Amino acid sequence: MPAKGGAVTPMRSSDSTPSGAHSDVLVVGGGIIGLVTAWRAALRGLSVAVVDPEPGGGAARVAAGMLAAVTELHYGEETLLGLNLASAARYPAFVADLEEATGLGVGYRACGTLAVALDADDRAHLRELHALQARCGLASEWLSGRECRRLEPMLAPGVRGGLRVDGDHQVDPRRLAAALLTACERAGVVFHRALAARLTVAGDRARGVVLGDGTALAAGQTVLAAGSLSGRLAGVPAAVLPPVRPVKGQVLRLRVPAPYAPFLSRTVRAVVRGGHVYLVPRENGELVIGATSEELGWDTTVTAGGVYELLRDAHELVPGLTELPLTETLAGLRPGSPDNAPLLGPSALPGLHLATGHHRNGVLLTPVTGDVMAEVLTTGLLPDEARPFSPRRFPTALSALQEQPA
Repeated sequence: MPAKGGAVTPMRSSDSTPSGAHSDVLVVGGGIIGLVTAWRAALRGLSVAVVDPEPGGGAARVAAGMLAAVTELHYGEETLLGLNLASAARYPAFVADLEEATGLGVGYRACGTLAVALDADDRAHLRELHALQARCGLASEWLSGRECRRLEPMLAPGVRGGLRVDGDHQVDPRRLAAALLTACERAGVVFHRALAARLTVAGDRARGVVLGDGTALAAGQTVLAAGSLSGRLAGVPAAVLPPVRPVKGQVLRLRVPAPYAPFLSRTVRAVVRGGHVYLVPRENGELVIGATSEELGWDTTVTAGGVYELLRDAHELVPGLTELPLTETLAGLRPGSPDNAPLLGPSALPGLHLATGHHRNGVLLTPVTGDVMAEVLTTGLLPDEARPFSPRRFPTALSALQEQPA
């Protein structure tokens, strides 16, 4: 059984495991969470393998990359706020390490965020958010509509006020995923570009996985980091399956003709008619607009309604964007959990760890997730900051969420 307080005994390659390829750590899932776990574990001296048919893909292809610990604050999520802030504080050093290891930029920008209101109801909502931020000791500044437009002249004249948050930054998730993939390769991580079909369990312990073609991969420790698919791996005992669900998000990408700076200088977000919308300007002239939040199971269809709503709400914020070329529409699935917080660390099954359920904070929580999982995998100890997010806070998986594909 795991040690008290969430500690487990790390398994090294000398332990008895099934025949086949063996590693100290096997990570199921090659999105940014799986890749950062693999990279950080490899840097600690562990032999690491990753199973994913397309490593570097996943939800990162759709994410906008807002590092918004302050403006993403929601009522009842004060505990998650602490983890978000810890990860945001690590981002500059994390980016420096990653860029030095790979020579690749990740588009990190300390540009700040402006959350604005378009009507009296939106303004009242922002005022309440500002009060909550203040109670939590967070830095945000209330601005009048005129002050908002002075910061961002492309904003609509009807903007009624806003919150300036200089501490909320951004990164390009696609470039981040590409850099993490390169970092893993250079650190000696082995990639199995295939689907994991089943978890191998023997002697009441996770021992690795079997691939779709029947290949057995053995490991001292297995990390389930497959995003919204984490609850669908066969062979995982029902009481251990993570209660994650897919939450659909549609995003748009527009192209801002050069020069880029006069359009938007920072992330702009708002609540428009009760729906959240954000505009994230990239340094290369790309403008990302998102995101819908739809509980539609495994559907990843880009819909006319989703595109229309995003463009309509974004146009109300920044009327000039309708003249920009629309270069991409895409839908993806965030891994949601019952409390919208991640599941990090040892599961109830010895040898199986979870790094999933990050919902809308996957990109933001990348640095702290890598550190937490590397610590667990090398020492068997779950760091204090991650204890509230242990998978064991959920007594059993929600079977209704684990529907097998048709």
